[in-house]
Amino acid sequence: MKAVITGATGLIGRLLAEKLNHPMILTRRPKVAEHTFDSVDSAVWIPDQQRAPSDALEGRDVIFHLAGEPVATGRWTAEKKRRIHDSRVLGTRHLVQGIADCKHPPKVLITASAVGFYGDRGDDILDERAAPGSGFLPQVCRAWEEEAMRAQEYGVRVVCLRIGIVLAQDGGALAQMVPIFRLGAGGKLGDGKQWMPWIHVNDVVGMLLWAAGHDRLAGPLNGVAPAPVTNATFTRALAQVLRRPAFMPVPRFGLHLLFGEKTSIILASQRVVPKVAIELEFPFEHTDLSQALQSVVGTH
Repeated sequence: MKAVITGATGLIGRLLAEKLNHPMILTRRPKVAEHTFDSVDSAVWIPDQQRAPSDALEGRDVIFHLAGEPVATGRWTAEKKRRIHDSRVLGTRHLVQGIADCKHPPKVLITASAVGFYGDRGDDILDERAAPGSGFLPQVCRAWEEEAMRAQEYGVRVVCLRIGIVLAQDGGALAQMVPIFRLGAGGKLGDGKQWMPWIHVNDVVGMLLWAAGHDRLAGPLNGVAPAPVTNATFTRALAQVLRRPAFMPVPRFGLHLLFGEKTSIILASQRVVPKVAIELEFPFEHTDLSQALQSVVGTH
């Protein structure tokens, strides 16, 4: 598979690059990429400022587009929100412009998106046909996916992977949660009734590769495990795996003081299900939350 990766130095991108044979990496920092990986080619690309270099895309089998300003870190200042938007929406627009310049465009574009597409939806069960939600993050996700789908005009099959809360040993949501829980200071967020669509990082990488090779697949794809859980259930499971109590709930007003506007995504309820992946028989490696947590943060 002749692959291109953007966002290759991120959590998912690093693991994906290890599964591929000598991928091309588009990056702001080629020296970082060269030190991170043993066997890659790299080209400089600043997603929100310039179109992607067509010579790096020419004749490739697949582009895995994972680049984007981290959403979970830092407060949502006006500048932070601009970077979140531009890195995704303008970045994807510029990537498709690079595809348009190719004589032989890539066959497939697999772009990251997020379950943030759905917004805060209570107990509604959300498959890929569900409408977008309202608010900043759903607006960004919708525009992000619309830019990616423009690649279809050049004969490219496009898949938008709406990724949930990624469980991983070296990053993701658990990097912020585990230290607190190890101190015995963990607990549910707000009333704990909000749904959390989680997925093990190995299944994210597996789904990216599976989607690249699945010719019947196009459009949105929910990148979540088959069984979403509430925040209260998630925190109990994490505490049990870490062998710590979880009796320190964080009230909504406390979250707002800490995180400001970003509290809206922390407390958003998204009961997302991977209907397309189930129907097309994607082989999930982790479907049980406790087992998934044990594999990444358990005490051995």
